[in-house]
Amino acid sequence: MFDTILIANRGEIACRIIRTARAMGVRTVAVCSEADRDSMHARAADHAVLIGGPAPKDSYLRGDAIIEAALATGAQAIHPGYGFLSENPDFVDAVEAAGLVFIGPPASAIRAMGLKDAAKALMAEAGVPVVPGYHGANQDPEHLSGAADAIGYPVLIKAVAGGGGKGMRLVESSARFMEALESARGEAATAFGNDAVLIEKFVAQPRHIELQVFGDGEGAVHLYERDCSLQRRHQKVIEEAPAPGMTEDMRAAMGQAAVRAAQAIGYKGAGTVEFIVDGSRGLRPDGFWFMEMNTRLQVEHPVTEAVTGIDLVEWQLRVAAGEGLPLRQDEIPLRGHAFEARLYAEDVDAGFLPATGRLAHLAFPEGARVDTGVRADDVISPWYDPMIAKIITEGPTRAVALKRLEAALAGTQVAGTVTNLAFLGALTRHAGFRAGEVDTGLIGRDLETLCASTAPAPWEWAAAAALAVGLEQIDDPLAGFAIAGRVWQERRLVCGGTEQVVRLAVTGPGQALLRLGEAELEVAALPEGLRVGGAPALVQGARHAGGVTLFGAVSRVFDAPDPLARQTAAGAEADLVVAPMPGLVKAVFVSAGDTVAQGARLAVLEAMKMEHTLAAARAGVVAEVLVGEGAQIEAGAAMVRLEEGE
Repeated sequence: MFDTILIANRGEIACRIIRTARAMGVRTVAVCSEADRDSMHARAADHAVLIGGPAPKDSYLRGDAIIEAALATGAQAIHPGYGFLSENPDFVDAVEAAGLVFIGPPASAIRAMGLKDAAKALMAEAGVPVVPGYHGANQDPEHLSGAADAIGYPVLIKAVAGGGGKGMRLVESSARFMEALESARGEAATAFGNDAVLIEKFVAQPRHIELQVFGDGEGAVHLYERDCSLQRRHQKVIEEAPAPGMTEDMRAAMGQAAVRAAQAIGYKGAGTVEFIVDGSRGLRPDGFWFMEMNTRLQVEHPVTEAVTGIDLVEWQLRVAAGEGLPLRQDEIPLRGHAFEARLYAEDVDAGFLPATGRLAHLAFPEGARVDTGVRADDVISPWYDPMIAKIITEGPTRAVALKRLEAALAGTQVAGTVTNLAFLGALTRHAGFRAGEVDTGLIGRDLETLCASTAPAPWEWAAAAALAVGLEQIDDPLAGFAIAGRVWQERRLVCGGTEQVVRLAVTGPGQALLRLGEAELEVAALPEGLRVGGAPALVQGARHAGGVTLFGAVSRVFDAPDPLARQTAAGAEADLVVAPMPGLVKAVFVSAGDTVAQGARLAVLEAMKMEHTLAAARAGVVAEVLVGEGAQIEAGAAMVRLEEGE
């Protein structure tokens, strides 16, 4: 076994690997960028090495700097985690050329699965079922359009390199094909440096079921399936194991196909074979097809660990150190059920845009496994994926595991940035999902209902106002005393687009009377939370820059504008198109004087590993273009100014 390993990654996966390595007595070396100097993963490792600036290209994608750090610190092996260099075969070659061990598959296996078209051809030769489609080298748009016509609409355009939904477009008809092709190619070129695509038949009621495989270079086993069908824009939201409705015949067929796929490329280490499944007829052995193979550990690996009792990172280290597979196929257990929910800093109301911010408060409940790479007071940076944590629960049955997930989400407390926490909670209560009726279109069909929110109750406004004025810090015995009677102050709060003016009078240390219209509520600040008239229980929350967050089954964020702040005149910025988040201006499509229609593309902003198109909210004329391509801008920066046309 290795004495020391270097982890060529950051955040929660780096912390996850460090935990297992420490339990095995293996020393760890972290690498970090300027933005991660004081990060959780840098602090958790035995040693940390600064390797460059905050941009991934200046740090976590610098294979030479990572190898140099490994050699300088006495590491014998490098664990890539996932993302960044984890599926870069040239990096694997460089690691091995330096006399180090790459904790993952050989470069040949990564290359074999790196391009979706070549991988599908290889899988077909190995007897693995593949989706009907065009995987050829001819990338002429007319040829691709003809291939789509021959396959039959709807079709998927998919980048041959990479994954994560980038470079993927669903096309319903031939009339939309060329526009979708251009868009997919542009995104693929940005994300992967390769704009080649393939065309596949779109399965109408698809489920995404993947098999965890593990090889030692000679043999391979599978560790059963995960259902990752609950997705939005091809991004996984909640994963589970095993798949709802899975039959023994279907599991055996998928398992055999996954093992054949791994053996066909001499696979070594942890990998995932992803299948698309036709859910319209139930799970049948003849209704699944190979999509792609991820030649690394997956984000959702904890659910497999929960139902098998196997530490996949330990297996990775042992096999990389020269051991054979720790268990035979018939020795791998499958017990109970598990879920993983991905908690992100993102603005659900703004179309799930990634968000940034300082985590003023962060706490997780007991009874759930939480994989995270951030702590309270850490900053969610625009440079990296905005994941805050993965929340994992398990139970003897699916129903029990899901109720535990619902409770764990309700007990999770985050303040300082907007999150998808309420959205995740709504998913756990969705009737179809509770019943196991999952497919990749579930969220899209019910998005409006899942994102719907009720107006805050009076006691919630009262609690938010009390936190906004810092009622818990008022400990003067004479607080609230005045000869002329109560002294009232007003606080303006905004939640979910609704504004409320709350009047508050301090009546004693940590006590106040609040008025909302004609209603009066008493509030008392106790060590364990706020006691508010009308509230079903003690209220917990946190104050942070610009507002207040209340915690609970439905977390609420209240903006609390500074009453002394100057108000911008209404409509002053109505004609400005502004950046919804910090990012890089990837493209600008208009010039001053151009006439644009409502919905016209104005610019593309690249942020948090995704491209975001900014469109005109109304028809008009471009008065000014205020940014240029290649500019790094902050959230709220003005990009384009429109004026009325003639």
